Amino acid sequence: MRHTDDFVQDELVRLLELLASGAPPDRFEPPPDAGTGETVPAESLALLDRARTLARDIHGLFARRQQREAALAALVDTARELTLPYDVDALLQVITRRARLLLNFDMSWIALRDAADGRSYVRISDGHASTLTPGFVVPAQGGVGNAAADRSGPFWTSDYLGDDRFPHSAATDDVVAAEGLHGLMAVPLKEGGDTFGALYGADRSVRHLTPDEITLMSSLGDLASLAIKKARLLAQTQSELSELELDVSRALDSSTAERLVSGVHTRLIDMVLSGHGLGEVAARAAAELGGALMVRDATGRTLAVTGGFPHVDEAELFQRTLDAHTELAPIRSGDGLWLCPAVAGREVLGTLILAPRGPAIEHQLRLLRATAQSVAVLLRMQAGAETSPDGGRSRLLQDLIVDSPRAPEQLGVHARRLGVALEDPHVVLIARPDGGASGRALVWASSYAHRMAGLQTIVEDCLVLLVPGTDSGATGRAVTAELSTVTARPVTVGSAGPVAHPGLVHGTYQEARRCLEALTALGADGGSASAQELGFLGLLLADSPDITAFVQTTIGPVLAYDDQHCTGLVRTLEAYFASGGSPRRAAEDLHVHPNTVSRRLERITELLGSTWQEPMRALEVQLALRLQRTRHAIRPPLSTC
Repeated sequence: MRHTDDFVQDELVRLLELLASGAPPDRFEPPPDAGTGETVPAESLALLDRARTLARDIHGLFARRQQREAALAALVDTARELTLPYDVDALLQVITRRARLLLNFDMSWIALRDAADGRSYVRISDGHASTLTPGFVVPAQGGVGNAAADRSGPFWTSDYLGDDRFPHSAATDDVVAAEGLHGLMAVPLKEGGDTFGALYGADRSVRHLTPDEITLMSSLGDLASLAIKKARLLAQTQSELSELELDVSRALDSSTAERLVSGVHTRLIDMVLSGHGLGEVAARAAAELGGALMVRDATGRTLAVTGGFPHVDEAELFQRTLDAHTELAPIRSGDGLWLCPAVAGREVLGTLILAPRGPAIEHQLRLLRATAQSVAVLLRMQAGAETSPDGGRSRLLQDLIVDSPRAPEQLGVHARRLGVALEDPHVVLIARPDGGASGRALVWASSYAHRMAGLQTIVEDCLVLLVPGTDSGATGRAVTAELSTVTARPVTVGSAGPVAHPGLVHGTYQEARRCLEALTALGADGGSASAQELGFLGLLLADSPDITAFVQTTIGPVLAYDDQHCTGLVRTLEAYFASGGSPRRAAEDLHVHPNTVSRRLERITELLGSTWQEPMRALEVQLALRLQRTRHAIRPPLSTC
């Protein structure tokens, strides 16, 4: 009996020694030679079986504790690694690799929601994959990822395709089947209460995850959420810092450029105030601008040009000059030139034309504006006491068209000094562009007056021109056509003249003004007319009505025919109108046959044209007949018939 007790004690000690040494569980079985040669009581055998079972449990407990300690150590290492400064993509790569290695998955991947369209995309994957690659769109319904998001916690399945505890989506099922996946787990990635993605792990065999593995994966998901949030904030901060650095750099560059422009502007103004000429100022400005420079006055006349200035297309340059004066800002021409107006307030004094050596930069354009201001000061100073940069031409025309206290002889002398011979025939034109006199219209008027050796000014938003000529109507039509093309707007022109004395310009201007007002009253905006062209209205509008010219213009051919053939066409016309346009009644008054009246009316139509019986033309004919009869009554002509 003692021998049996010794056997039991020895076996128990052996089990304890095996536990202490960490021997594997298969060593806990009794050795083959464990027999004592005696029959061991059943109670002792049951005791030994119980001891072996407890030993195995204790061994398993120690093993699980060691695994847990190893997992926790690995999780701590992972947390330490995630604190390093990664960009978002590199961080996601670290997280997926750690998840696959920590839980011994065949594959792991991360899907994130895109804030732009609200869809979730696979951003990174680890492990061999053929279809589950970055860019794969995670369906909005079904799958373990959406199940994890719905429950705001981990969700897993031992065999994905055979599990009906959650909704499936065809797209995800196809990928799982293609990759040969079975065991699958997802944990949500959250920021506060908002789920912005999911971390996945998968095996290509059926796998039942233990509670420790589920806890480890969930903890890794929490660490990953914090790390991704930190990486995004870091990326946003770096982006904002880059923007701030760029803004600071731009501000420094702008400040440096402004100081340079201010310095050049100051030096040019000093040259102007020191009495340097326009050529010297232009040469210095061209050197600072890095190109060739041309300066023109408001009429387009070249005042200064530096060496190396290229040949230009004058027609195209004229149009771009109008644009620059309209915008009051630098404008680029088609051949690479830059045009900048030199202005005082809104008055255009001239134009600077820059031919840069290369593409113009913002610094050069700011410097060109500063140079234009300096040139404007110089042009204003050169004008002296005159109020206009054109040598007083505008002021002279103002004196001519108003009741000036200056004697006509003084005005004539002033005009001759400016190269305008007022003793020669001139016509007065008043042009009113639709919408007012814009910059383009003003520039055109200055250029036109310069070309025609005349004068121009602006009165009440209308352009006033005094140019050489004898046919005010034809000149007015030419101005209407040319100015309408330049401004791309209708232009109404009233004209009068000719006039060949300074003292008569004022009255002629008033007559042209009345013609302009008559065109407006008649609804003929965009047209042109002189007093002669307005017919009987011209008699009313003219300062000195020319009755003889009106009569000759209206019925002159009929008068001439009567004189040459001793016929009675004039008396027939009077009878025709007196009878209310009835040839029969007119024949009775004339005591002739109606056919005779008809033939005479046909002859009148040949002489006056087919429109003489239209209402307005008929009224003019009747007025001319009445004026002709009145003139004969006052001064009877000598008859040759």
